[in-house]
Amino acid sequence: VQLQASGGGLVQAGGSLRLACAASGGTFINMAWFRQAPGSEREFVAAVRRSGHTDYAESVKGRFTISRDSAKNTVYLQMNTLKPEDTADYYCAVGNGILSAIRTQSTYYYWGQGTLVTVSS
Repeated sequence: VQLQASGGGLVQAGGSLRLACAASGGTFINMAWFRQAPGSEREFVAAVRRSGHTDYAESVKGRFTISRDSAKNTVYLQMNTLKPEDTADYYCAVGNGILSAIRTQSTYYYWGQGTLVTVSS
């Protein structure tokens, strides 16, 4: 299984970016985004299940939207109203964990390479 992430870049505060992550070699119940800021632990951002159920970290709720295209086996993260504190490496991940563990990193089997998002103030 390979995950190819794209879409990171430099944007001013208040701007938008759209991340994409294409999976090849398998399909999974959960597709998610995590992020890691410099000097910080990697944290959950958002996830979407095959059923369409979504979950968001409180810090991004109302600003970020996660979606998936099953035909393309791709997960997207639309990020609006970006803030400097959103600056991080963003990682996509896939797995088959249960709903109650959707935010748990250890339930994700495969990870993409990070894509850097930098938000300037």
